Amino acid sequence: MDLRILGMDTPFFSTLQHMMDANDHEADKSFNAPTRTYVRDAKAMASTPADVKEYPSSYAFIIDMPGLKSGDIKVQVEDDNVLVISGERKRGEDKEGAKYVRMERRVGKFMRKFVLPENANTDAISAVCQDGVLTVMCGEITTS
Repeated sequence: MDLRILGMDTPFFSTLQHMMDANDHEADKSFNAPTRTYVRDAKAMASTPADVKEYPSSYAFIIDMPGLKSGDIKVQVEDDNVLVISGERKRGEDKEGAKYVRMERRVGKFMRKFVLPENANTDAISAVCQDGVLTVMCGEITTS
């Protein structure tokens, strides 16, 4: 709304108009901004490298998971053909009097999503975590 049309062209109303326009602009930016969940998931995915091997009748997904137990890792299928591998690596308990001089090992949530081919048999998925390496096998590819 232009305040000059209403005969309110004073410094006070000009400042008010400017503030209203700035608020509209900020609302547009926040409306188009990615959600916190999206940003968190994107960071988790970017920091979880994986190797994918294709065999004649299956796929293998290999991810380094040093220091994690199999109970800390979740492997599931979403939307019928999206393999999701996720979990969280936590910092260990500190002994009294100890302090970190350097912290380089990554902690926090991790996640990877892989779109499986439509003919993948999602009922034949197995996962093994051995020596800090997670291997997820997507079993026999069905033929239609």
